[in-house]
Amino acid sequence: MKHIEDVLQKFKDGNLDIDQVVKEIKSLPYKDLGFARVDHHRALRQGLPEAVFCPGKEKEEIVGIIKELKNKNHIVIATRAEQEVADYVLENLPGSIYHKKAGIISYGEFPEPVKTNYVLVISAGTADLPVAEEAIITLKAAGIKTETMFDCGVAGSHRIMGEFETISSASAIIAVAGMEGALASFVGGMASCPVIAVPTSVGYGASFGGVAALLGMLNSCASNVSVVNINNGFSAACIAAMIVKQAKA
Repeated sequence: MKHIEDVLQKFKDGNLDIDQVVKEIKSLPYKDLGFARVDHHRALRQGLPEAVFCPGKEKEEIVGIIKELKNKNHIVIATRAEQEVADYVLENLPGSIYHKKAGIISYGEFPEPVKTNYVLVISAGTADLPVAEEAIITLKAAGIKTETMFDCGVAGSHRIMGEFETISSASAIIAVAGMEGALASFVGGMASCPVIAVPTSVGYGASFGGVAALLGMLNSCASNVSVVNINNGFSAACIAAMIVKQAKA
């Protein structure tokens, strides 16, 4: 979105001619790299640019997609990046940053966040932080103001009771929890905004790699709770960003 605004502004100011504008718009829908069709139109359709999901891709492909996305965006993120992949990307794209706990590579400048509405990211336990951090970095890339509350699981619910003002003032809440996933219902009962529940794979054997938390959140008695896939902090952040962008200041 910002890219096309910049192009049109340059045309208005006389710094681009019509042929140059047409050339930019012509490549906007997508760019076929052979191994990937990079969706440049997603930012216009959804307000958020395409991100790179690293697993299953060759390191060279990841670099190629990031470089192409950067042609039309100020900031690009690549998710679920292991250290080996991150080392390769950082070597080949100077200026890129590896946010290790989140497993995200960012390339470019993070935008200034909106000063009013914010997303609150709450994690149940310290073990849930990687998924929470994935959501936080994604929100940061989207230019969304973020507040955080860590280690606030229901096993010690008194830790969250004093945060009612922060919870009630949020435009959207991301609740990240493993084990039985009860945090989402607990927060949902306090919040006046949508709560996006993210089950994590944290827990002992009968948690079935996050399935127990997923089912618990799906069966929430709080009517303002919706659920994304296990460990999917990225999608939760995208949904929350869209909510904030549409909310009144």
